Amino acid sequence: MTPRGFITFLLQEDLYYPHPLVQDLLWASLHKVLEPILLHWPGKKLREKAMFTAIQHIHYEDENTRYICIGPVNKVLNMLCCWAEDPHSEAFKLHLPRIYDYLWLAEDGMKMQGYNGSQLWDTAFAVQAIISTNLIEEYGPMLRKAHEYMKASQVLEDCPGDLNFWYRHISKGAWPFSTADHGWPISDCTAEGLKAVLSLSRIPSEMVGEPLDAMRLYDAVNVILSLQNEDGGFATYELTRSYQWLELINPAETFGDIVIDYPYVECTSAAIQALVSFKKLYSGHRSEEIENCVTKAVKFIEKIQAPDGSCLASSIFRKSLNRYGSWGVCFTYAAWFGIKGLVAAGKTFKNSSSIRKACDFLLSRQLSSGGWGESYLSCQNKVKFFPLNFSFSFLVKSWMI
Repeated sequence: MTPRGFITFLLQEDLYYPHPLVQDLLWASLHKVLEPILLHWPGKKLREKAMFTAIQHIHYEDENTRYICIGPVNKVLNMLCCWAEDPHSEAFKLHLPRIYDYLWLAEDGMKMQGYNGSQLWDTAFAVQAIISTNLIEEYGPMLRKAHEYMKASQVLEDCPGDLNFWYRHISKGAWPFSTADHGWPISDCTAEGLKAVLSLSRIPSEMVGEPLDAMRLYDAVNVILSLQNEDGGFATYELTRSYQWLELINPAETFGDIVIDYPYVECTSAAIQALVSFKKLYSGHRSEEIENCVTKAVKFIEKIQAPDGSCLASSIFRKSLNRYGSWGVCFTYAAWFGIKGLVAAGKTFKNSSSIRKACDFLLSRQLSSGGWGESYLSCQNKVKFFPLNFSFSFLVKSWMI
């Protein structure tokens, strides 16, 4: 058995996205036919130009994320490219200390995280949760520290240069998933960050510190508004700006639906909630744009609900309108976000058939223990709800309450 065949044999359980035939034919053609041409003149000139452009984009990404990169996959690939360019380069040396942002030691060995952390995301939700308990005085010192972290983590500038040339979206005013060093703007992280600082602004400053400057709030709103797609939905890092058929050349065998950025119910709901909260405190700032944005976002959520009301879809770009949540497990998680977004926009059980159908779904999935549970198989399958094979529920599934 060849090394390639042996690896394929060992990793069948990890083969989430098998290469389609068209991709195998494409890679084989590039390797057997095009590669020899590009190694000799005049093809070599074209190859050198392409490699120069690629390494420039790699350096741009590295410099604008302080050599963390958007995630661990391109972190490793970018670092290897910098080494191949020059093993003694400053770029490669700057990569090395940031490897540790991703590594952690578990009981069964060294692991590499899927991100450099979730610091901002966790802090924003913790702040909102504590404030909702009416235990503000008891947790005042903690909220003050969290407030300072929220302020320090907001992205204060756009990336330099022509953003269209570098295929980047605006980022000034956004919040990342993790740290300011990472710096990539994300729609729902910006929304949850905005919700958190708005909640903190209602608490006396002597307890939690001075509120965030209004101009920085305006910048956050600007980022959120700029990330809405034509269909009303919100993706993660950028607008959905290409075609679903590009997934045919997705080279990753362990990830699906990654070539373009799809709109998600979770991101769309978070954007609605943040904009509605902002408008209550700053009704004079871009109120008409915010109203139109929320209206379109609500229509998106209602449109992608399953016919039986069981759950809400993460994207309408897939050929077979798969209905599931993408950032948690799974249909239950999506229903939670969908309902919260609709409620924030003024929908109720009485005036919204979407909320009534979603509630019917959740009630039909409640366990005898009173909680909810859903298997990870729902995420893997993407087509139907898979219940847990236990009588008890996990605490997080009681989001539904």
